[in-house]
Amino acid sequence: MLLQPLWTFLLDHSALMLSPVFPVVFSLSVYLSFCLPFLLLDLLSCRWALVRRYKLQPQSSVSWASVRSCLALTLYNHLVFIFPVTVLHWYLRPANLPAEAPPLPRLLAQVFVCLLLFDFQSFTWHLLHHKVPWLYRNFHKAHHTFTSTSALTTEHSGAWETLSLAFFAASTPLLLGVHPLTELAFFLLNIWLSVEDHGGYDLPCSTHRLVPFGLYGGARHHDLHHLKSKYNYAPYFTHWDQLAGTLYRPDD
Repeated sequence: MLLQPLWTFLLDHSALMLSPVFPVVFSLSVYLSFCLPFLLLDLLSCRWALVRRYKLQPQSSVSWASVRSCLALTLYNHLVFIFPVTVLHWYLRPANLPAEAPPLPRLLAQVFVCLLLFDFQSFTWHLLHHKVPWLYRNFHKAHHTFTSTSALTTEHSGAWETLSLAFFAASTPLLLGVHPLTELAFFLLNIWLSVEDHGGYDLPCSTHRLVPFGLYGGARHHDLHHLKSKYNYAPYFTHWDQLAGTLYRPDD
């Protein structure tokens, strides 16, 4: 089994994985690590036209004030809201780590299904919070503080939005009954795609350029959502917006 050595290594550190602080440390460290390449691009784009040509909004720049604001809000939400919830979950539902790793094809298939389900949940939540003015004003408006996206704006949101999306991400693997390694793989991919969505760059290696037929929106679509908030509510794929009549393509 291709994944067994990796899973055995993780089992050797099961005390850490089963710790109530692991989800917060894992999500924060992975999130900030994924933000770093885009922050580096932001620094380089101020000096190099070669990098700036890939910015979705080349006239914009990331200020240190916005970086501090986004970091402070992210840390606050994780420590004040996410951490108590993870401790409660740890207490009420102790994790079980099986001895065997899942087969690689099953892991890949289940990660994809998790991503599809999360995409639908987020699309529904997002659409509702734009269509109902009270919900937008009280819960989602904070995320639209910045019309020009950058990596750290990914988690610039209020407590309700942070907890809602965290609930969708955590509950999806539980609903499907996937292996803990599959769950970790889904979390990694989901965090990366979310950061890439907000990164503010249309790179040659961006996910939307790797998925054919316009099935995946990615950074270009989500950047347009922050500019034209009546369109592109799904975080990743385009089919839900297509069905709802809310799809706006960059070349439209």
